[in-house]
Amino acid sequence: MTVTDIDEAKLEAFVGHVATELGAAVNAALVLIGDELGLFRAMADGQPVSSEELAARTGTQERYVREWLASQAASGFVILGEAGYVLPPEHALVLADDHSPFAMTGAFQSANAAILARERVRERFVTGDGLGWHEHHHGLFHGVERAFAAGYRAFLVAEWLPALDGVVERLEGGGSAADVGCGHGISTILMAQAFPASRFVGIDYHAESIAVARERAAEAGVENAEFHVAGAGEIPGSGYDLVAFFDAFHDLGDPLAAARSAASVLAPDGRCMLVEPLAGDRVEDNLHPIGRFYYGMSTLVCTPGSLSQPGRAGLGTQAGEARLREVLQQGGFGAVRRAAETPLNLVLEARLP
Repeated sequence: MTVTDIDEAKLEAFVGHVATELGAAVNAALVLIGDELGLFRAMADGQPVSSEELAARTGTQERYVREWLASQAASGFVILGEAGYVLPPEHALVLADDHSPFAMTGAFQSANAAILARERVRERFVTGDGLGWHEHHHGLFHGVERAFAAGYRAFLVAEWLPALDGVVERLEGGGSAADVGCGHGISTILMAQAFPASRFVGIDYHAESIAVARERAAEAGVENAEFHVAGAGEIPGSGYDLVAFFDAFHDLGDPLAAARSAASVLAPDGRCMLVEPLAGDRVEDNLHPIGRFYYGMSTLVCTPGSLSQPGRAGLGTQAGEARLREVLQQGGFGAVRRAAETPLNLVLEARLP
């Protein structure tokens, strides 16, 4: 290739694109700093604030806050006006309120933690070995909990469970459910709170996460949920009305064994529910901002995690509906249907033949 082969307009456009990427990469760390220090929350009233005022509100040093505010204004996260810097209410819902259905600071937390594994993941590119979930920085576990909790609070009880055939009625009447790969237990606890007559069992191979789940349940006053350290291929108990995998199925080393285990512990008229990232079946279907984030996290976290476990299936974060259906059906399920979806989630319902 010679200089004469270069389209200067395309080159300049791509240089601008890369400059935007570099700013976004740096700002991911700055957003998390702002979250951890309460800077966004201190601006959530929507009123203009100076760097001196924000520093005084948060017990931080003005010189650092001044630079941070400028970086957030350059990134479009806050707005600089004549009276000072403003966090618009729409932005506050995303950055300053963990109970908002639009909260995304957990995603920044998990992304920052995932990036810390860069050197070890680079080694795995050469060796082919995996990197287990338990080998990541603890910020990943807490960030994932925060990120997923927003969607679970908004949709799990209100929309996803009602979309399953007969599950709500059975849980209202005193049924049982298993939550496989429950992590810190947010999904298990939400279901237990909504259906106090039923019994819920959360399992995860990560002992530290199970310890946190038990603490979360105790804090919430939930007495009808229990948590166990166990693998997805050996789900404890039997006769469940529901076996659920919340954003966990694609992380498994042997999802086929997990599907077979789920089928074996379901009641005859029970249901298996998969909540997975919404993704198309082809790479070209997922070439958009959300797909970009999912592919990035898949490369750093989910695929290495799967490759660290027996089975080494490596489904990836964007496995797609067709592949998920195939694994469920190979695992012993009959009909599999898309029961619900959100802009970020795909919800599949599987039943026994």
